[in-house]
Amino acid sequence: MAAHVEGIQNDRQFRALTGLSRKEFQQLLQTFTESYEELRQEAYEAVQNRRQRKPGGGQKGKLAAMDQKLFFILYYFKVYPSYDVLGFHFGMDGSKACTNVQALWPVLKRTLRKRGVLPAREFASVEEFQEAFAEISELFIDATERPHSRPQDDEEQRKKFSGKKKRHTVKNTIIATACKWILFLGYTVAGSVHDYRRFKEEFPMPEGEGEEALAAWFERFVIWLDLGYLGVQKAYAAKEVKMPHKKPRKSKANPNPSLTEEQKAENRDISRVRVIVEQAISGLKRFGILVQRFRNRTEGFVDEVAVIGAGLWNWKLKCQGVTY
Repeated sequence: MAAHVEGIQNDRQFRALTGLSRKEFQQLLQTFTESYEELRQEAYEAVQNRRQRKPGGGQKGKLAAMDQKLFFILYYFKVYPSYDVLGFHFGMDGSKACTNVQALWPVLKRTLRKRGVLPAREFASVEEFQEAFAEISELFIDATERPHSRPQDDEEQRKKFSGKKKRHTVKNTIIATACKWILFLGYTVAGSVHDYRRFKEEFPMPEGEGEEALAAWFERFVIWLDLGYLGVQKAYAAKEVKMPHKKPRKSKANPNPSLTEEQKAENRDISRVRVIVEQAISGLKRFGILVQRFRNRTEGFVDEVAVIGAGLWNWKLKCQGVTY
């Protein structure tokens, strides 16, 4: 390996730099190598008539070995330095560091897909959704919000400004299992979009039926949610909905509203279980690129990093023998 990899003293330091242990890294490396060769061959075939040399020809870059390439892209996701800082640590120019990131993240995504750890993104029908999660009885649902750089466009600024976070953000819907495996990751939307509104867009109501018809997406599942999804019981059929009690509004008839002791106890019990989805989200956010203010302007990259982060978290669970 290159000097920056060889100099890593122990597994703790390796995890701090890549988000994976050495064992998890090595288990991923072979598939990463296969994915890299596949993508390179596909790129070659796409421009075969215009190329004058075969793949592998020309000047060799700083990341000559496959373990260096995998370490490089994992380091970027984990630490999330600027391209100039990234280039300095790997002995290259900042523009070349940017080129390498854009070339290697699709390889990492394909690697995780081949390993079967990427979350689902959308479902064409209720039947497809229920079939995908047929062996699961409980689903933990929440939305995760992450900071984004302030857009220059006024309209984009308003869209991304989150009243809850008081800053510009983007968010994704998360569905996890009791084992903290991220089954579903919604597409990235602006932080101003309400959690429940986005949820209804991703799991739409049935068309052509009466207004009182309930959506059947979750009819086989026990679903755990927070109060951001208040009203879900009136729109979705479910085996059971686990949600905290909401404190009553203040009124003339009830000037000092409060929950009963029984309701408070139930809320605590629900929180003790529902924390699973928060732990799954914290697993996703082991990577700095999903915690720091997102700076990249590449079209669609803000969504891709969330998918890869979820895939890497699921990969860690898989290496530990955890399945959903």
